[in-house]
Amino acid sequence: MESSLTAGSTAALFGAMAVLAFIPSVSVLVVSARSAACGFTHGVFTTLGIVVGDLVFIILAIYGLSMLAELMGSRFTLVKYLGGAYLIWLGIALWRSKSNSDGINANIKPSLLSSFLSGLLITLGDQKAILFYLGFFPAFLDLSTVSFVDTCIIMLIATVAIGGVKLGYAFMADRASSLLTKSSATKIINMAAGTVMVGVGALLVIKTLITS
Repeated sequence: MESSLTAGSTAALFGAMAVLAFIPSVSVLVVSARSAACGFTHGVFTTLGIVVGDLVFIILAIYGLSMLAELMGSRFTLVKYLGGAYLIWLGIALWRSKSNSDGINANIKPSLLSSFLSGLLITLGDQKAILFYLGFFPAFLDLSTVSFVDTCIIMLIATVAIGGVKLGYAFMADRASSLLTKSSATKIINMAAGTVMVGVGALLVIKTLITS
C-alpha cells in the first residue's frame, strides 16, 4: 500500500507541527515545570503523555470520529476535571516538599507514571483538538483517501515534531534548574513549579465549569 503524502507535504506537515508545538502553551508549562522540579526524565515522561494524547486525537480526526467525541462529551468533561485535580495535587506536593542540596528527588520521590499521566490528562482534556486536526490536516492531504501507511507516517511526524520540541523545553528547564544547587534555590524552583501546576490545574477546572 503506497502513501499519498509527497515529500513536500510531509516536510510541510512536520514544519507546521513543530512550529505549533513550539508556541508557549499549557503543555509547555507542564513539561517545563515537571522537568525543572523533578528532573529531565520526568520531563520526558510528561512529553510522552502529551504525545500519546495527541496521537489519540489524530487517529480520531483522520478516521472522522469527531461525532463520537461529541457523543462522549460528558466523559471528556470528567477527564478535564481529573486532569485539573491531578495537576493541583502535584503542585501542592511540590509546595509541601522540603528542600536540600540533593534537590527534590530526595524528598517527594515523584513517580514517572505521575508525570506521564499529567501530560496525557492535560492533552485528553482538550477534545477541541480533534476539531483542530480535522481543519488542519486537509491543508496537507485529502482525509477521504488517507491510507494506513499515511496514518503511520502522520503519527511518526507528530511524534518527532511534537515530542522533539517538548523535549527541548524539558531539557532547557532541567539545565536551568541544575545550575541552582543551593537549598534555597531548590525551594524556589519547587514553589515556582508547584504554582504553575496549581495554576494550570485550576484554569482547566474553571474553563470546564464555564463551558459545561
